[in-house]
Amino acid sequence: MVTNRLEQLLKLQKDLPGDSFICFALAKEYEMLQMPNEAMAHYLRLKDNDPSYVGLYYHLGKLYEALGKTQEAYDTYTQGMKVALAQGDKHSHSELEGARSFL
Repeated sequence: MVTNRLEQLLKLQKDLPGDSFICFALAKEYEMLQMPNEAMAHYLRLKDNDPSYVGLYYHLGKLYEALGKTQEAYDTYTQGMKVALAQGDKHSHSELEGARSFL
C-alpha cells in the first residue's frame, strides 16, 4: 500500500539520500502501514549511516519487541543508552532505560 505521504518521503529520499530524518520518517511511515520489514530496513540503514541518531534506538527496539526479538530489543536499547550518554542526552537515556527495564 502506497500513500501520498510515503510517495512524498520516497521522493525526498531520492533528492536527499543522506538525510537521516527522512530515513527515520520512512521507517515510521512503513511501521504505520504495517510493513515491518521495510521499517526495519530503514532503521538499520539509519543505524549504519548515522549511529549517533539517538531517536532511532527507541523505535528500532520497539519494532524488535513487536517482532518477538527480545534480545535484539535489549541490545538496541543498551546501545542507544550509550549513544545518549555520549551526547549528554539524559532524557533519551532515561527513556531507553525505561523501555529496556520492561523486557
